[in-house]
Amino acid sequence: MFDKNPVLKLSFDFSLMVIEYCEHLEANKKFIVSRQLMRSGTSIGANAMEAQNAESKADFIHKMRIAAKEAEETQYWLWLCAYSSNYPNCDNLIQKLDELNKVVGAIINTSRKNLIKT
Repeated sequence: MFDKNPVLKLSFDFSLMVIEYCEHLEANKKFIVSRQLMRSGTSIGANAMEAQNAESKADFIHKMRIAAKEAEETQYWLWLCAYSSNYPNCDNLIQKLDELNKVVGAIINTSRKNLIKT
């Protein structure tokens, strides 16, 4: 289902990785960070999915910008995990999020340019 849309595929795969990582956090009683990371990390894909049925090009851009904001928040929580002692390694999540951020950013930039042209 997501194979035809790279941002949906990346964000869905990232969400699955976040869920798995948060399960490790929960097992280690890192509840607050786990809940915050779960919300923001899975929200990226949810907003990208919602953008697919946007009412207009401007609405599409708006929803993708929300996905980008959720990605920024997710990056914050992952950096906290990366730099805090006693947290599982999250380098693979940070790397995957960087890849996802590039795709989301490119989509927003291209969409803005196309909106201006019309």
